[in-house]
Amino acid sequence: MRREISKWFSPNLNKDMEIVAYGDYGFALLLFPTAAADYLEYERFQMIETLAPYIDAGKVKVYSINSINNESWLNDDMNPRDKIVRHKQFNDYVTEEVVPFINNDCNNEAEIITSGASLGALHCANLYFRRPDLFAGTIAMSGSYDLSDYSKGYFDEDCYFNSPMHYLPNLEDQTILDQMRKSKHIHLLTGQGNYEKPQATEELSAILNSKNVPNNAELWGLDVPHDWPTWRKMIPYIIETKF
Repeated sequence: MRREISKWFSPNLNKDMEIVAYGDYGFALLLFPTAAADYLEYERFQMIETLAPYIDAGKVKVYSINSINNESWLNDDMNPRDKIVRHKQFNDYVTEEVVPFINNDCNNEAEIITSGASLGALHCANLYFRRPDLFAGTIAMSGSYDLSDYSKGYFDEDCYFNSPMHYLPNLEDQTILDQMRKSKHIHLLTGQGNYEKPQATEELSAILNSKNVPNNAELWGLDVPHDWPTWRKMIPYIIETKF
């Protein structure tokens, strides 16, 4: 399996950022870390090993990036306004730097699917819903899609437009909605075990349904917790059954 680490200075984030690529062919799966972790988190927690058969078969090409959550929502010493500014800078880093990098690495031949778990699910889903022109879908696992769950009482206009539970009900842009409606890969999964919040997935799915946006929402069992063994089952399941 090809494993290649790249790094560049991000003008949006004003710091060096790494990305690791696994494999050579297939659709591009862009992974967002769970919390304040780095670009190698999915490798450390055996997700790449679990996905190896699909990577080796040329079904999927995996990319994993760093988070900046410890410079934003997980940093209790920051001013709340500075947190959302950093969040927006991260969005720009992904759309203006990571997406072109992936497109170049794939010779502009691969669709990009975002994916993440926990706080990574908020990022991957939010970026898809904001930019369905850039991304072909999302696999969001064990997420909360209400940014106020992380903003600790602070909520301005920029928070609103990065909180899917807030902006999606009011979304009327038919171009964006039509792009979402064409996607076959809006997958929302959660367990119902320890530390999971299945109602968040149900509520997001209901909003999408109200907009006639097809989505696959799955609530796994009461014995399925908010943890890596769950997510190591979810992504392969989606690749195997939906792609």
